[in-house]
Amino acid sequence: MRLEKLHLTNFKNYASAEVAFRGNIHCLLGSNGSGKTNLLDAIHYLSMTRGSVHAHDPSTIRLGENHFSIRGVFDKGGKQSEVTCSFVPPRKKMVVENGKEYQRFSEHIGKYPLVVVAPNDMEVIASGAEARRSFFDTLLSQIDTEYLRHLIVYQSQLRQRNSLLRIFAEGGTRDPDLIATYDEKIVTSGRFLFGIRKEFIQTFLADVQERYAFLTKGSREAAGIDYQSELGLIDFKAALYSRLDQDILLGRTTVGIHRDDFLFTLDGKELKRFGSQGQQKSFLIAMKLAEFDCLTRKSGDKPMLLLDDIFDKLDDARIHQLIELMSQGGFGQVFITDARPERSLDILKKAGLKSQNFFVEEGRVVEAEGFV
Repeated sequence: MRLEKLHLTNFKNYASAEVAFRGNIHCLLGSNGSGKTNLLDAIHYLSMTRGSVHAHDPSTIRLGENHFSIRGVFDKGGKQSEVTCSFVPPRKKMVVENGKEYQRFSEHIGKYPLVVVAPNDMEVIASGAEARRSFFDTLLSQIDTEYLRHLIVYQSQLRQRNSLLRIFAEGGTRDPDLIATYDEKIVTSGRFLFGIRKEFIQTFLADVQERYAFLTKGSREAAGIDYQSELGLIDFKAALYSRLDQDILLGRTTVGIHRDDFLFTLDGKELKRFGSQGQQKSFLIAMKLAEFDCLTRKSGDKPMLLLDDIFDKLDDARIHQLIELMSQGGFGQVFITDARPERSLDILKKAGLKSQNFFVEEGRVVEAEGFV
């Protein structure tokens, strides 16, 4: 699968831009704030129907304009498909594939898979449980349509339940029968999501361990991931009922898969607390490569790989390992952003890799002549 063309209208700092991609490696070069990451975000919209940086569509519209449009042409096995994502307030956002509008965005997720490696990814390691759940939810949503469907149901019912809990708290009332209508769907979808997460983590961990060993050649550290969820220990339905008074008092649901976490370890020690910065970065890159492996197995094709300013965040050893994978043909289409053009081009040249290069400046994209 390849993205061959990208056209933007009023998207972030782009009034209009059209880019044609050739080859497998594309470098987007320019100073910070020029719009390099915005191009990657546009690709993310075409794949996931939303941005990777934030999901607030109105703020994505170029300042002073009243809409945005992103159009991409993909090649899948020699067959071209056109995907358009557009937003014109106050109407809803539209996603169209080959002239047919999606009624549910979830039907599109997974058709054009991608993996993003970005500067803020370290939050998955160093931040709270929400960042780790988001990582796994995004991955599982691309490879399992039923998982995505149940996730949407669970999150929707949870928001409505929490809203009702706050109404009960403010009014000093309670209606167990009404709350039970939400609990039924929450329990059904929650149990399904729990089962998928529990089963998936074993396969994913094997991929992480293999990739971590590759990135840390010579190291014997054992990478581990422990899925932590209350649902393995309790009767979910009974727990929701027994905690109703507490939930009303707090105005939120205190049990469920929205409280799950994933504990990352090296040799049994918590990575977040005891891992060095280098170990944490290696673990994160191993997870991203494992994500790539999972998506490749699912689709039978290599997903797009978006590398956003990674040369600023990774040391030479880890960059060398990634470039080695590129030179071995380990990836398909790769997009790289860098604020220092000479650095990227030098790294690729030394590895014997040719890239299609674009210079980005204040919302304008200019292709360099020929492949370097």
